[in-house]
Amino acid sequence: MRFGLGVATSLCVVGALSAVALAQAPPGGGYLAGHEPDTVAVVPQAPAPGSARDLEDRAVFKATRALDGSPRWALAQNDVDLRMPSILHDFSCAAGVTLTEQDAPALIAILRKLYPDLQSAYGGPKDLYRRPRPYLRDAGPICTPRSKALDESFDYPSGHATFAWTYGLILAEMLPDRAGPILQRARAFGESRAVCGVHSASAVTEARTAAATLFAALQASPAFQEDLRSARAELAAIRETPEPGQCRAEEALTARTPW
Repeated sequence: MRFGLGVATSLCVVGALSAVALAQAPPGGGYLAGHEPDTVAVVPQAPAPGSARDLEDRAVFKATRALDGSPRWALAQNDVDLRMPSILHDFSCAAGVTLTEQDAPALIAILRKLYPDLQSAYGGPKDLYRRPRPYLRDAGPICTPRSKALDESFDYPSGHATFAWTYGLILAEMLPDRAGPILQRARAFGESRAVCGVHSASAVTEARTAAATLFAALQASPAFQEDLRSARAELAAIRETPEPGQCRAEEALTARTPW
């Protein structure tokens, strides 16, 4: 949780989610190249303007603007950064081990290889529904600088939340005794997008649907399962634990949905 060390400044990677992912992806496709699940068939259609869910999304956006300047806002700013190993390090407290590039190279290799699969999982519904981001419909501060790329990208489902929930599911599979805290942090990472004001609450919720669909498909990939075994053995050898005070502060912020 890097914000606990004083890093609460915005990171300008939001509008370039796809570019960030592809820049860090290894050569070749992901684990499911050519066999990606049809998440459009699974993720519900985006809320229609004026529907009950749409009105709820707008109410959540307006209510969470009051978090501007709070510790939860700072956590949302921290959670803007999808780059590896930053996002993996954000799971350290939940996992009960300090996750670094030096200590967990096999795990990081898995997560980087997943980038094309992740983009397919959220990209299909996002491009189909083309739902505007919430700050373009209602006025209010957002936790990261606005940009043309951000304005012209879409809300539903959230790419960040898809990344976080997929990573959470993978970590929970490898560390089942820490599954509760890991998935709590993954949930909070996605909720940070609504706190930030760049995604609606429904976009965060249905990102978990896209992620779960992807995770189910990964179970049939022999390459993924082989890499998972290597990463599990790697994690078993890590002994360094996170700083307790920092982890208690994170737990206080992630225990409850912020709306």
